[in-house]
Amino acid sequence: MTVLDWLLDSDPAIRWQALRDLADAPADVLAAERARVATEGWGARLLALQGEDGQWEGGALFPARRTESQPKGQPWTATAYSLVSLSDFGVDPRSRQLRRVVAEVREHCRWEHAGQPFFAGEVEPCINGMVVALGAYFDQDVDDVVARLVGEQLDDGGWNCEVENGSVRSSFHTTIRVLEGLLAHERATGGSSGSIAARRRGEEYLLERKLLRRKSTGEVVDPAWLQFSFPTRWHYDALRALEYFRAAADPPDPRVDEAIDLLRSKQQPDGKWLLENTHPGAVPFALEDGDGRPSRWITLRALRVLRWYEQ
Repeated sequence: MTVLDWLLDSDPAIRWQALRDLADAPADVLAAERARVATEGWGARLLALQGEDGQWEGGALFPARRTESQPKGQPWTATAYSLVSLSDFGVDPRSRQLRRVVAEVREHCRWEHAGQPFFAGEVEPCINGMVVALGAYFDQDVDDVVARLVGEQLDDGGWNCEVENGSVRSSFHTTIRVLEGLLAHERATGGSSGSIAARRRGEEYLLERKLLRRKSTGEVVDPAWLQFSFPTRWHYDALRALEYFRAAADPPDPRVDEAIDLLRSKQQPDGKWLLENTHPGAVPFALEDGDGRPSRWITLRALRVLRWYEQ
């Protein structure tokens, strides 16, 4: 079995993206396979968990009720991360079913911070970057959230959720989330001159640091970023940054070369990549076999990054 065969022998969420990104399948084949995401496998399981109140687990970022037996770490079972997973799976947002699902979220889900409507965002740029990405994906108006993010860009070019606590330096974690949101919004709406300029400045923040290193000393900021995760949640790592630049579809900047070398070094003799750093917390269900095991998600993402880089 080739690596592509292994990816295709999987959930529809993996299968349709492998057909699109690695096999150049025709549009009708892709549409048929993508339609299965909402009716089979992970996508169908997650959609079935939406509550009668239009939310997952009764909350936006956190479940309405927590139990003492809950696993350590942030729970990933509420509405925000459920929608992120659905977008990661590539569920078709234009389908009648998904329009109903998202309308329920828009009408009923409120942020824990101060009761703001879900697609109006809240105060933290890391959360608002996610809101913009989701709004762009699910065809919701998030222009005001974009304008807020553009106004919150720091002098060094990035963003940080800790600004309200006095931070004046950007965070890789927050910056990648905002960049993903701005790119998705730009693709969906064309963006504005301000949002496009902010996105380019944010890209430069990462590129100046070769996606991994402190600008001041050249040291790797966090060894955990050398390990690959999926789902990524709010965490930064080198593969997530490479996926962003692949999605931006610009020619590769030489300053990503070190991260590409890292990616290549982790390919196993059989052509696959391993899951290395699962972020702890309650999940609706597992997508893979655990850390240290071959990962279809990491392999799919790695191969499409290398395809972009090498072309």
